[in-house]
Amino acid sequence: MVAALALITLGGLWIGGRIDAASAGERSGHEGLPWVVVHEGDTLREIADAATREVDPGRVARRIMDLNGLSGSVLQPGTRLYLPDGLAP
Repeated sequence: MVAALALITLGGLWIGGRIDAASAGERSGHEGLPWVVVHEGDTLREIADAATREVDPGRVARRIMDLNGLSGSVLQPGTRLYLPDGLAP
């Protein structure tokens, strides 16, 4: 029982450290960039298209994916999505 409690405590500390480290990286890497909050039904292409009318939305979507470390175009509602510098939300 004590061993199980110790493992749960250590697991919680590990997860907390990971979350804190991710938050710190987010603050320093995206400071000053425009951002939007993803809503239910939003697509990466629509967000890219709304951010700029003069550039290919596909190219802008790829830049948004790279900037936010996204491996795919599926977005989760409530996520803060950073936009490349110079684009308006």
